[in-house]
Amino acid sequence: MKISVFWFRRDLRLDDNTALRHALNSGLPVLPVFIFDDNIIEELSPNDARINFIYDNLHFINKELNAHGSAVLILKGDPVKVWEKLIAEYDIGGVFLNRDYEPYALFRDGKIRTLLKQSNINLHDFKDQVIFERDEIVKEDGKPYTVFTPYKKRWLANFATSSVASPDTAVYKTFMPLNVPFPGLSDLGFVKSKIKVKDFDLSVANHYAGTRDLPGQDATSYLGPHLRFGTISIRRVIGQLKPHHEVFLGELVWREFFMQILYHFPEVVDRNFHTKYDGIAWRNNEIEFDKWCMGETGYPLVDAGICQLNETCLLYTSDAADEEDSVDLGGRR
Repeated sequence: MKISVFWFRRDLRLDDNTALRHALNSGLPVLPVFIFDDNIIEELSPNDARINFIYDNLHFINKELNAHGSAVLILKGDPVKVWEKLIAEYDIGGVFLNRDYEPYALFRDGKIRTLLKQSNINLHDFKDQVIFERDEIVKEDGKPYTVFTPYKKRWLANFATSSVASPDTAVYKTFMPLNVPFPGLSDLGFVKSKIKVKDFDLSVANHYAGTRDLPGQDATSYLGPHLRFGTISIRRVIGQLKPHHEVFLGELVWREFFMQILYHFPEVVDRNFHTKYDGIAWRNNEIEFDKWCMGETGYPLVDAGICQLNETCLLYTSDAADEEDSVDLGGRR
């Protein structure tokens, strides 16, 4: 039978999921899939906390679908090759996904779009992980903002006059009947992480303005990884905020500012945003770097912060992951 395929990515939820809603309304049974992308995970350690977090949330979604006679099809490999197999195995009427704005994701999705087009399959992509995307918040001349404050002012002005889509829930009866085993973590080549990603707590927004800069207090929301991997929608989060939570809202605007920076200036992934900093001569002392990674610099505030990151984000290795990943997993927002 002809089906629609929904591709889970940074949207690990059934609730208030834009592309999933469109897939479920497509008139065709929906096959939900998730692909563990070898191009991303091949550089990760087997006990990577991000993979564990993704896996646990997929397992939760799968249980919900099992109760209604369906399941998530979990796949692993190069996405292009995986999609070649899906196209060969299923009669696909359309593919639905939420947009990702990172350079690799744009490159990957472009290849998938081309592949689907060759088989006369339409790819339907939607805005979901942000309130405003790409060119929706730009300067009067159409150029992207590179300074946060004016971006925030325009974001807030546009938000005040816009309508955020109403949250919805999944219509289970339109999922494709599917009975497939959910793979174990070891089946995918991973092992259980000792790090547990904390649940988010939006109640901290009530006192966020006065406590967010006090590092000795556990006063942040731990929302970072949940927005990063979409276990809750940004619409749900903002919908729970009150007018006096403007400082917390400002941090969510900050998140979108840097996402549009990444979209418009993809070179910032591995180069300085301002070229005037290209000439900085770094010490590159490996012993000092290892001390920093272990929280043994001798500077108490620095060491305390690193120790927290090591406990809540990454197991220490000499080639620890980049800052973005650390912030995402620690959830210190």
